[in-house]
Amino acid sequence: MPAPKASPWWTPERHADRRPILLARNRFDAALRSWLAANEFLVVDPPGLQRSPGNEAHLHAFGTSMIGNDGAAEAMYLHTSPEFTMKKLLAAGEVRIASLQHVWRNRERSALHHPEFTMLEWYRVGEPYDAIIADCVAIIRLAADTTGIDQFNFRGRVCDPRAEAERISVADAFLAHAGIDLLATMDDLGVPDGDALAVQMADRGLDVPEDRSWSYLFSRILVEKVEPALGNGRVTILDRYPACEAALARRVPGDARVSERFEIYACGVELANGFGELTDAAEQRLRFEAEMAEKQRIYGERYPIDEDFLAALALMPEASGVALGFDRLVMLATGAPRIEAVLWAPVAE
Repeated sequence: MPAPKASPWWTPERHADRRPILLARNRFDAALRSWLAANEFLVVDPPGLQRSPGNEAHLHAFGTSMIGNDGAAEAMYLHTSPEFTMKKLLAAGEVRIASLQHVWRNRERSALHHPEFTMLEWYRVGEPYDAIIADCVAIIRLAADTTGIDQFNFRGRVCDPRAEAERISVADAFLAHAGIDLLATMDDLGVPDGDALAVQMADRGLDVPEDRSWSYLFSRILVEKVEPALGNGRVTILDRYPACEAALARRVPGDARVSERFEIYACGVELANGFGELTDAAEQRLRFEAEMAEKQRIYGERYPIDEDFLAALALMPEASGVALGFDRLVMLATGAPRIEAVLWAPVAE
């Protein structure tokens, strides 16, 4: 027999069970805003409605129409991140900004995904991405201190949020946890070779899927072999992503194969994704076009490129930035089993 359906989130009994976690969420929200103010971040409020929701192949947006006074409809999207608007604010002259607001991503619902969720995104002008990484570690510890939790637990994995964080490159993580020499599957300019990666997978007894594009194989290995080993015992900073997997990040000086992109994990859960930001508009256009070609190949659709954003890059100074999943961090800091447990009102169940 199928399991009995849970009562709606708005029933008094279920709300009473959820309320302590929701109050902890609010305490962390307040502590985080105080931390941002103490570190001189100006909190901004980008609009959710955009002409382009972002240009990454595997991010999916919610589309809508904006009706003008003349009755004509224009295609619009709910943004998947406030990134484009925030970088325009950097071009306008802001130097240290943050946003804590809702974003929307389609085709995503699971214990760790929700179609509407809260994202903390922040930028530092003229500072290396090491400063942004340090911010992330401090905010993770702030979450634990605010709720009073000793260690994070998720699906049998534990992580001490106060322990010194591990920092490892993507290439070293693939070698350590999957036996894959990732850099050997790219040329000196960072152009990847899917067949070379497939050969290594087969040599190590890994299943090689029919789709042998390098990006797909990379994602499979990352999800199945690497991510489960990250953030166990202590927070992991996964650093220096392949350039072809970092559409918005600048390349590492001296090695065109990798870029200044990092992700942060705890208990195998990805919490943050950050960059040393790319400010070359011509290269950014090429990367967006490649991402949208891949999206068209896989999903049969593409999103428009924000020409206003590319124009703003000409004025944008060197900066580092990161997006952190606020709800996921609240989950870990409260011991909640899934993301909907920490939302005041989840999207229709």
